[in-house]
Amino acid sequence: MIRVYNTLSKSKEPLAPVSPGKVGIYLCGPTVYKPSHIGHMVGPVIFDAVKRYLVYSGYETTLVINVTDVDDKLIAESNARGMPMADLAAEMTADYMNNLDALGVDSVDHFPRATDFMDAIVDLTATLVDKGFAYESDGDVYFEIGKCADYGKLSGRSIEDMRGLGGGTAERKRSSADFALWKAAKPGEPSWKSPWGAGRPGWHIECSAMSGRLLGETFDIHGGGLDLVFPHHENEIAQSESAHGRPMAKYWMHNGLMQASSEVGKVGGRKTRAATEGDLESQEAAKISKSKGSSAFREMLDMFPGETIRFFLLSTHYRRPIDFSNERIEQVGTGLETFYRFFKRYDRVTGESFYALPVAATRAEGDFDPAGDSLLVDVAKHRDAFLEAMDDDFNTGGATAALFDLVRRLNKFVDEKKLEETAKDHAAALDSLRRGAATLRELGSTLGLFRRPIDEKGNADDELVDGLMRLMIDLRAAARKNKDFATADQIRDRLGELGVTLEDRPGGTEWSRA
Repeated sequence: MIRVYNTLSKSKEPLAPVSPGKVGIYLCGPTVYKPSHIGHMVGPVIFDAVKRYLVYSGYETTLVINVTDVDDKLIAESNARGMPMADLAAEMTADYMNNLDALGVDSVDHFPRATDFMDAIVDLTATLVDKGFAYESDGDVYFEIGKCADYGKLSGRSIEDMRGLGGGTAERKRSSADFALWKAAKPGEPSWKSPWGAGRPGWHIECSAMSGRLLGETFDIHGGGLDLVFPHHENEIAQSESAHGRPMAKYWMHNGLMQASSEVGKVGGRKTRAATEGDLESQEAAKISKSKGSSAFREMLDMFPGETIRFFLLSTHYRRPIDFSNERIEQVGTGLETFYRFFKRYDRVTGESFYALPVAATRAEGDFDPAGDSLLVDVAKHRDAFLEAMDDDFNTGGATAALFDLVRRLNKFVDEKKLEETAKDHAAALDSLRRGAATLRELGSTLGLFRRPIDEKGNADDELVDGLMRLMIDLRAAARKNKDFATADQIRDRLGELGVTLEDRPGGTEWSRA
């Protein structure tokens, strides 16, 4: 049974969807006013993996990630760049989508834009006014927090924590803690018609309107970064539940924030203390954000393959802060080479492509009987460990550890049976290897990994490097054939200094990044 940590109850709960067999997920997406950075990729990668696992576990799952395309920051940036807000939003949304595609995030069902849901936003705001939870003031509409008896139930914070946030509109509110649902139009700003005059929506009401329209008044999982618990998600709950008279979401899942390093404040902040799971204050201090000078994510894609970055983001439990550095990603890339080397080894031994192995679409399809086969008994154990980790609050960190255990066992089996030298004489062993490799591909696919050959990533530099490496291997082979072992050893040693490992095998020499 899948268990989910619910921020609302501060405990793990069995997953029991609103509609049996169906799961609806809403994840707060970006405000598209500048290019995406790696912090924007955390939630989509995590919830893409969550959806994949839910589908694999037999649930019909709908994943929604919103795009905030009208906001104060967007207006300010469009003015600074001298371009219409809609054009800026379209440009930055395209950047965001391209980055998601590079990371293999392709299971999202809806990317609603706030500007496409103005009717739903106005309707929801009007409902809150009609029910006495909101009021109009000089063309603005505010939610009256004092009317919400259980305000603060998600974050544990009180109405007093909202006081002082009124800014320049405090004089128009009944309480400084009240927040805007609708903002009266200002000269030169984009605006839409409403019963209270031309204006635009507040931030919080957008998500309530879009999630309600696409997933229903009560849906299963609402996700987002830890920094959104208060005030954004607290305010979403207040306005949605006041309007509908029922819970907004059954489970609230919050991922840890992307940290500049294990020491708080490394990028654009100050060094204080290490960030910890669930500690918003320490994570906020080092959160990677546009305001802290984080680079555009597309620049990172010039340095690392998308699959490496995805694996990096999934190698930690989603609720923990993620310590970011290029060195950490490089380490993950080195670990991934363990899998890539096995895939090539599998191809050599079987004469078949690892990526051509069939992928079990569901958990039930992936079940198999080891029938006393020692390798398959171990494969089944590693598969069980993977499933147990994912069942326990989608622990992708534990799941990736199980994948490493599985690939090590498969490599050991090839060594024990000497399959690289005598594969044709071991039909039964090859069948066991195929079954074990198919399980590895099945489990990797549930995390969105190992879905296509790495040489199909379209990176021209990788093709050039591979060609140069084949040349060096051929030169070394020629030197050895001519008994010029000094030159052959020099080639190996110099490549080793550059971080390249050569492996001499019966079928030829293979190379990998060490």
